[in-house]
Amino acid sequence: MINNNISRKGFIDKSFSGIAGISLSSSAFSMNSASYRRILGANDRINIGFLGCGARSSGLQRMVKMSEKDKNLGVVAVCDIWKLNREKTAANCGRMFGKDVKQFKYSEEMLLMHDLDAVMIGTGDFQHAKLLAEVVKAGKDCYCEKPMAIDVEEAKFARDSVIASKQVVQMGSEWLSDPIQRKVRDIVRSGRLGQITKIEQVWNDNNPRWHNPNDPDVAAIKEEDTDWKRWLLGKPYVPFDPWKYFEFRIFRDYSGGITSQWMSHGVGLVHFYTDTSVPDSMVANGGIFGWPDIRENPDTFQALATYDNKKFLYSYTSNYASMFGNYTCIRGKDGSLFSLGGEGSACWFFIREHQNLPAGFDFYEGIKEAVKNGKAEIVTTEEYNMKLGPVVLSDDSKFHLDNWADCMRSRNTSTNGDIHTGFGHSIASIMATQAYREGKKIYWDNKKEEIVDHPTNNIIK
Repeated sequence: MINNNISRKGFIDKSFSGIAGISLSSSAFSMNSASYRRILGANDRINIGFLGCGARSSGLQRMVKMSEKDKNLGVVAVCDIWKLNREKTAANCGRMFGKDVKQFKYSEEMLLMHDLDAVMIGTGDFQHAKLLAEVVKAGKDCYCEKPMAIDVEEAKFARDSVIASKQVVQMGSEWLSDPIQRKVRDIVRSGRLGQITKIEQVWNDNNPRWHNPNDPDVAAIKEEDTDWKRWLLGKPYVPFDPWKYFEFRIFRDYSGGITSQWMSHGVGLVHFYTDTSVPDSMVANGGIFGWPDIRENPDTFQALATYDNKKFLYSYTSNYASMFGNYTCIRGKDGSLFSLGGEGSACWFFIREHQNLPAGFDFYEGIKEAVKNGKAEIVTTEEYNMKLGPVVLSDDSKFHLDNWADCMRSRNTSTNGDIHTGFGHSIASIMATQAYREGKKIYWDNKKEEIVDHPTNNIIK
């Protein structure tokens, strides 16, 4: 389980001063942010700190380790308000990187480190936006796990804070750096598919995802070993609840669940493939059908979105009680791109239209024969030795981490998965969450940057 329990001292009650004006309240950031950043030379080591020390932080540590030598990276600090995770992560970093790291309970203390260059955020869904703003205002570069935000105003706040800061920010949307996913985008951009009218993603699982009745962290934590109010980060106060603390994804106040997690990855890829940013409309449905436990967010879900300028429909589906049939399909009038597998699958094919294939095309049997007979083409790259990519890939992506490191050295803010991609996937997943909970079709007003209940004219003429 990911332990996502970091906030900022003085940030909770006054994080936002209303919709009209959002401002930070801590005096720790009254100085110019540039004063906090050391001058980083081209050959200097980039020193990284981990903000949030749960399971996802372990993945982030592995990513840094993969690039440690060739990108000259180091780890200098860990921060978590839960004592046990903080100490375990510090010990693990010592073993992985051969150096003792500093431990911090509160993020504003870590951000005062002069030799800290960058921070990797692996905390709770509802905490990402505020912490991202905090990090860049302190003059540090940032890698922020997705979703960037689960609230529209916080998404705008984080985006505007990053743009104003000039810091190098990358979202944890790792597939945007994968060579085969980038090749898929090249094919879409080439026009080879013709007019694209529909994109489908069906990503499933079969287990009580995000809930473990025997969660060892729930049994281990004591309220006095953490800071519950800091963890809430401005959310309405409720008594300490270790289930919410560790399994926040299944609770409505702290995550959209499927929308915040898998769909944010999925719709981010759709935006990437099609050079779009935010849906124009959204409907959604689903429920808690397979796992009626303590969860408040659905285990079965489907959303439909439209993109008016590009004139296509996006369909996203997840079911956590049957994992059969994962795929992505980009449908064009002249051809389609199809991948076997769920999130991150690099197993892609191009299929031209008008082959008169009875009952469509069977991608689950005879793939080699299909390629051999010219009915399908493998989509691949030199990085994959010009072979068919795997169906399952780890999201601990060296491609993605390397891109962030290179951009930090060059001070290029246009990372693979920059702040604008984070804003786009956030708004789309927020719309899907809201459409599901309200049971109605909703729309995005691009001029006002708000969700509305009536169609808007976002079409670029």
